[in-house]
Amino acid sequence: MKISVKILGTKSRQRYAVRRLVLMAQTVLRPKYPDLELDIVEIKEPAEIAKYTPVMIAPGLVINEKLVYDIWIPSKEQVVEWLQEAIEEVEAVSR
Repeated sequence: MKISVKILGTKSRQRYAVRRLVLMAQTVLRPKYPDLELDIVEIKEPAEIAKYTPVMIAPGLVINEKLVYDIWIPSKEQVVEWLQEAIEEVEAVSR
């Protein structure tokens, strides 16, 4: 199962922090979903970021084309929840 993840941000340090959280969340979910694949893309151009959010000072996270946050760096638990929701949505569609 493939989940699309876009990390939005103009600052590489913030994108890196969010990427680490996403990868940690994937590790947490891997035992339950061994076929989980994340297609992670970092978006750094302001014009591309603006397609998802007007917020440019903080990193953002888009999962399966849905903006899940754009104002702070979330906790690992929050990222796990968002990925879990995306997985459930994908599974519901494929039934």
